[in-house]
Amino acid sequence: MVAFGAKMIVNAELFVKDHPGQLVGSLEPISLLDGNILEVVHNREKIVNHRICINVTFEVESKDQLCRLKDVWRSKDIIIARLGSVYQTYTMEYMLIGNFDGGMIEDLMKEAGGMINLEATDVRYSSKGADSGRTAMLAVKTRSEEDLDMMDQFLDKRCRESGITYVRGV
Repeated sequence: MVAFGAKMIVNAELFVKDHPGQLVGSLEPISLLDGNILEVVHNREKIVNHRICINVTFEVESKDQLCRLKDVWRSKDIIIARLGSVYQTYTMEYMLIGNFDGGMIEDLMKEAGGMINLEATDVRYSSKGADSGRTAMLAVKTRSEEDLDMMDQFLDKRCRESGITYVRGV
């Protein structure tokens, strides 16, 4: 789990029996243990073994508090399918315009990934046009603003060297 200040933000996927009161029964222990519920999705479409999925994001003060919560859920016959940390990410989109091929973009992103902690990337590019130009859209997620700044500097430098037009924040 990842701590922000004194709190941990946690996301849990729970499966409860398909009976009235089960949603409240699964959320109440969070409050009783001084947790703070941030988001709840009651997914009635996702049913496994006659149990309905509940996805809840919440804050707790410590791992001990989280362990007590897991014990309460188990004692109430609530299945914990997934439990993981939630963390803030920083996203930026870039548009590259110029004469390049897909391999160059892949190499560029590989080099960036070796220098910067990229959480996720999405790369899309157009076919070559009649003028041999292309457009690439890059969506990048990092875990820190510093990594995002490094990505900006990296792309700015590489695009200038390659004669590619670089647009940030599209």
